[in-house]
Amino acid sequence: MMIDRLREYVGHETPTGDTEALNAFADRLAERYGELGGTTRRVPTRTGDHLVADFPGRGPRAGEAPLLFLGHHDTVWPVGQLQDAMRWREQDGVIHGPGVFDMKGGLVVLETALEQVADLDHRPVRVVVVADEEIGSPSARDLVTAESAGVFAAFGLEPPHPNGDLKTSRWGSTRVRIEVTGREAHAALDPSSGVSAIDELVDQLILVRAVVSRYDEVLCNVGTITGGGRTNVVPGFAAADIGFRFVDPETERAVLDAVTGLGPVRADAELQVRVMSNRPAWQPSPATDELLGKVITAGRSVGQEVDGAAASGAADTNLTGWLGVPTLDGLGPLGQGAHAVHEQVIAASLAERADLVAAIITSL
Repeated sequence: MMIDRLREYVGHETPTGDTEALNAFADRLAERYGELGGTTRRVPTRTGDHLVADFPGRGPRAGEAPLLFLGHHDTVWPVGQLQDAMRWREQDGVIHGPGVFDMKGGLVVLETALEQVADLDHRPVRVVVVADEEIGSPSARDLVTAESAGVFAAFGLEPPHPNGDLKTSRWGSTRVRIEVTGREAHAALDPSSGVSAIDELVDQLILVRAVVSRYDEVLCNVGTITGGGRTNVVPGFAAADIGFRFVDPETERAVLDAVTGLGPVRADAELQVRVMSNRPAWQPSPATDELLGKVITAGRSVGQEVDGAAASGAADTNLTGWLGVPTLDGLGPLGQGAHAVHEQVIAASLAERADLVAAIITSL
């Protein structure tokens, strides 16, 4: 049943930014949450609707603070990937396909856990599924902040560590765009009248590297570069998108202040530096350690040994952890290949993770 549902969900290809595809899948999720007894509301955005589903508690714990589960329904894969390079495949207990690991498997795990606890006493459960997580959740940050207010704890449905451990902290992640406007001119007949936006961008990227080199444990990846058009024209525009990762908020602030404060090297060049999305560093805390202890106990109640460790990747749990909400991530199924063509999950881990999530819901 879980595998059938995962196959159905993977069949809904949902690349970030494809509003029509994302909203069609959101329709299916909302229908499913209704079948499970939840009340769902849509939060429309230009790039796809977010979902918030509330499931009432049962028994004497019905009035307690809810547990918050965070997920997303966008993937990094374009429409057509399922029919091209990443066909659905089950082989030797492993399921392959776009989004099986990150993170439609996690969505199926949560649904199954909600089915399991339907007749048991438990706290209320709140589920937030966002449409743009893969680009930093720029439109969902305020929603996650609002829905995390007053919750008992937050849990992410992202993939776990390779050994199944949960994630107890995350590096901060920020996307920055540098845009340069120069002045076009004939590259041979009148080069001195031009201002090369590409040359200016190259110099700016060297300055960014110099900023980063002052700090330990900062990751910097220039992910895209665009600009120019013809070799006989001095380019009038160029841009680069950069991904930064930070261990702590102090370093994050220092690096971002320096990068956003850069000025043009060439007198006639125009420079714009914008923060496109930001997830603050979620650092280890006693509250998370205490929560992990409770989850370890819950896991043992269903015959599972789980633990936790820090993670370098970022997700929406960065925000809840940064806000001080006791937070754990990595409740999705075991597998590998997030954002890679060999993306896969271990089929047996789907049910195991559902049992763990159900135990968490009924024991915390």
